[in-house]
Amino acid sequence: MAAVSGEPLHRRLGLTDAELGEIRGRLGRDPNDLELAIFSVMWSEHCSYKSSKPLLATLPTRGRDLVAGPGENAGVVSIGDGLAVAFKLESHNHPSAVEPYQGAATGVGGILRDIFTMGARPIAVLDALRFGDPRGPRVRHLVDGVVRGVGGYGNCVGVPTVGGELVFHPSYAANPLVNVMAIGLLEERHLTRAVAPGPGNLVVLYGSTTGRDGIGGASVLASAEFADDDPSKRPSVQVGDPFAEKLLVEATLELIERGLVEGLQDLGAGGIGCATSEMPDRAGTGIVVDLDAVPRREEGMAPFEVMISESQERMCAVVRPDRLAEVLEVCRRWGLPAAVIGRVTARRDLAVVEGGLDPDGRPRPGARELARIPVAAIASEAIVYRREARSPARVRSAPAPGAPVEPSDRLPERGTDPGAVLMALLGSPNLCSRAWVSGQYDSTVMTNTVEACERGAAVLRVKGTAKGLVAATDANATVSALDPHLGAILSVAEAIRNVAVTGARPLGVTDCLNFGNPEKPEAFWRFAEAVRGVGDACRAFGLPVTGGNVSFYNESPEGPIAPTPQIGVVGLLEDVGRRVGPAFAADDDLVVLVGEAVPGLAGSVYAELAGVAPEDGPPAIDLEREAALHAFLQEAAAARLPSAAQDVSGGGLAVALAEMAIWGERGARLDLRVGTAPAVELFGEGPSRAVVTCHPDAWERLAALADRFRLPLEPLGATGGDRLVIELHGEGSTGAAEDRGAGIADPVDVSIEALRHAWSSALPRLFGEVDETGRDGAGTVVA
Repeated sequence: MAAVSGEPLHRRLGLTDAELGEIRGRLGRDPNDLELAIFSVMWSEHCSYKSSKPLLATLPTRGRDLVAGPGENAGVVSIGDGLAVAFKLESHNHPSAVEPYQGAATGVGGILRDIFTMGARPIAVLDALRFGDPRGPRVRHLVDGVVRGVGGYGNCVGVPTVGGELVFHPSYAANPLVNVMAIGLLEERHLTRAVAPGPGNLVVLYGSTTGRDGIGGASVLASAEFADDDPSKRPSVQVGDPFAEKLLVEATLELIERGLVEGLQDLGAGGIGCATSEMPDRAGTGIVVDLDAVPRREEGMAPFEVMISESQERMCAVVRPDRLAEVLEVCRRWGLPAAVIGRVTARRDLAVVEGGLDPDGRPRPGARELARIPVAAIASEAIVYRREARSPARVRSAPAPGAPVEPSDRLPERGTDPGAVLMALLGSPNLCSRAWVSGQYDSTVMTNTVEACERGAAVLRVKGTAKGLVAATDANATVSALDPHLGAILSVAEAIRNVAVTGARPLGVTDCLNFGNPEKPEAFWRFAEAVRGVGDACRAFGLPVTGGNVSFYNESPEGPIAPTPQIGVVGLLEDVGRRVGPAFAADDDLVVLVGEAVPGLAGSVYAELAGVAPEDGPPAIDLEREAALHAFLQEAAAARLPSAAQDVSGGGLAVALAEMAIWGERGARLDLRVGTAPAVELFGEGPSRAVVTCHPDAWERLAALADRFRLPLEPLGATGGDRLVIELHGEGSTGAAEDRGAGIADPVDVSIEALRHAWSSALPRLFGEVDETGRDGAGTVVA
């Protein structure tokens, strides 16, 4: 690895001159090329969290159900009866921008390995995807590749994709976000940690062989800005094999269940160099690696290529010598190559030798030591930066493409049909049905799925028990672009609300924080404010952050992405049979609004269509009221009061009601009291609200429960018929409010069939799968 065109090697590897000086100080000498390569991946943002670690330390990480938290491969929380759930959310943004299919596929593979490395069987995947304007050919290429990658890997490995998000925003045009969450179940007694205890124990590498694919992949791609068409990045994208991953799952779980491993870590970013430094660092030990023993799929690989390759579907296990034969037999039976590549030592360093080790783990005569690095220097004590954070002079979003030149909060205006506005929202790219995407995923394999993809949070049964798990992902990037602290709080609140609305008790939060270049003070300020928001929200709701991921450098020559604090939440239903669904369940049920609208349209989907007044801002949140709503929804479900429930979020109350009507295949006739502007009441996305339906006999008990939690409760009407009718009443709909331009009395009055068509046909039409009438190329009506 000699310098090219006079550029020093450390710079080619992404290290700064100051970092080279720091490395010399840690080693007490100049590093050789192999050591420099290992430092370069281990000190990358992706592996070291060197810019984010001080802020992440401020997040709450304790909780009553927590079993394993940050620092492990995945968070783990107890669900009782000796069972636990492992879950984590991670990004594969940069690889997916370069090679969308493999980038997304290996993102799924990597997060699945994080789960089963903990001893948990993966039972579900959720994908949170964000792209630019879907009308652009490059964005269409990215969407196609990423969706096929997620589905292709998940479907083949046999894990259902049960939920997630699909969001379009101009800031993601050149830098898409591919965030993937995985969930697994385990017996607590099988919890396995990524440690290398016991000097003399063996280090076993099993799974796929090591090749040149993925050299510096996630670790390098995720640690710098790049142009989307940079061909030099393409070789860094890993290549996945879901069938090998399936074998890896089964072999690993058998090894764990039989107690054959002392510690375990998957080989993701940083490859062998990462696993053989992090595992001993956690255990206070060291590892010596026999480079010649590493199984390879290519000849002539240089030492640095072997150590930092990110070839997929590989695991590193620490095994007692007396259990080695059993470990190798398990791997052989599952058709997986396995080899002893090193030993645990008492010295707290990573040594790499060429020429072999003797039975006691010492270099054979004539063997050559290629590298020796203190493990703490590349793991727990890696370099950390305290970046400058500076607030922008003014935070204000640019007008959305197509928004009126003169923004206004007056829509729907007098004479404007609010039903047409509702139809436009339901047919917009960010609110319409995702079935065109989710239909490419297998959401029912493993037969645990109760609810998936289209209807809010995913619900999974825990076989052999009455329990159920509920999971959701959310991120409010449009508000985060205006106020990153508020946007992060709203993201956490909505993800938890989506879980609580089913009746589940939220257990923990995982986050994937997607931001721009941390070396730019304004970008780092946005990140710092978002971390503060996540922490404030989790403390208010009493939930721990169990782990997650930070993805920096999400920038291109066109600029940075909108700040995107992606949140994942998992909750527990003690009785999955008592879950509350979001569809109108029966005719003549009462329809009730819990909570009340608050001013603020900025950041809403409605604002993308109509714009907002210059002085308008995003809606505020009362954290105490939001927490009270979560508790109310759980208690109401436990008492079997609601027949249906749906949170109010994207598109506001009108869209929530329309979705409940579409899914329930029945309408409703409602009266809405308008206290501010009709646009705010109908289409505002203010938090802390839910729509609940109940049998008339349950009304008094529901009202008493809301009163106990000090929550506003407004009966709107009843379900039934084949139309959604919302009459607007109150001073905000006529009379005095006309001076504000909010004076309308026109009702929403749309057939359920029209709502369903607008909602279900939009995405296929957008991607050219159907025409304006909802027919495909053969003339068949598909939506």
